[in-house]
Amino acid sequence: MRLLQITASNVWRGHEQQIVYYYDEFQNKVEHQVLLCTPDTRLAEIAKEKNYNYYTLPYASGEKIKWIKKINQIVKEEKIDIILIHNSKAHTLSVVASLLFRLKIPMVFFRTLIKRVDTNFLRTWKYNYKYLKIVCVSQAVIDELKPAIKNPSTLSIVGSATDLDEFKNTKKSYKLHDELGLSHDAQLIANISAFVEFKDHYTFVRTVKLLKGKLPKAKFILIGKGELEDDIKTFAKEQGVDDVIIFLGFRKDIPEIFPDFDLFLFTSKLEPTGGVLLEAYASHVPIVASNAGGIPEVVVNGKTGLLCEKENPQAFADAVLKVMNDDILKQSFVENGYEHLKQNFTKQVIAEKMYQELKNALKK
Repeated sequence: MRLLQITASNVWRGHEQQIVYYYDEFQNKVEHQVLLCTPDTRLAEIAKEKNYNYYTLPYASGEKIKWIKKINQIVKEEKIDIILIHNSKAHTLSVVASLLFRLKIPMVFFRTLIKRVDTNFLRTWKYNYKYLKIVCVSQAVIDELKPAIKNPSTLSIVGSATDLDEFKNTKKSYKLHDELGLSHDAQLIANISAFVEFKDHYTFVRTVKLLKGKLPKAKFILIGKGELEDDIKTFAKEQGVDDVIIFLGFRKDIPEIFPDFDLFLFTSKLEPTGGVLLEAYASHVPIVASNAGGIPEVVVNGKTGLLCEKENPQAFADAVLKVMNDDILKQSFVENGYEHLKQNFTKQVIAEKMYQELKNALKK
């Protein structure tokens, strides 16, 4: 197998991290591997640091022809026989390159968004392109795609992954407490996600408002960047909780500080899978999350964490108090979550599943 992985994404989120996991794990499985991504991104930095075989190309409206030509060039020069696509822009570019240059090679699109695609003819057509197979990150993603797919039985699932070697710390270091000038008995309730609409930080803030006073030792940590960050900061001030919510921006030391959290509170209302929840499992941090999207495929309610009705601050507040006030329940979530992760969501398990999908596509 001679594999090209391609993404035109300019962000660093869970999907981009999974590309790194795939590249690393495929090294001993495939004959040859190439990555095409955008420059000046965390993914490109990692590709350089790890000495990947990679190309970069800026993505903008005027760069599409360059991308199409570059795909053809890589396929020809690197003798690629299958393409693994990682975002919608790359999907379009790969299909166009296949048509223009008659690249009769299979393509696998790893779909991680919960979004309808049957909104126009061309979009529906590209999702049914004859050389394309679609692998989804969760059943929730499949359910949203089905109306556009002529043969839904061809859709399959490969979930998110995390790296137990990277997230090997399971004990509090109090690094974050010391950095923030907090006593070591301060309770940290955290969320790590981009400040975008579907992550629903508004519900997080409303939940904090209900919990303020009931957990006097608690501080609430928000980690991430995004277009709504300033809006959420303003909303926190309006709700009178800006004194207990701490915004930390983007962090590169997540594996180090994750175990310092006493609970992970994930209020996303339309989540394809919630890869960060796997990092909570790995770090031995109990979870309260939304019963929405693909999250129930990751969190087993009552066994590995608690699930709440989305956009319901009272339900989230009640669940947080239940976990924080019950050490036995908290420990059972930690132990069960870690086992659930090892059996189903390590990078080795997930990479092997994707490798088998690639092999099947190549055979067909």
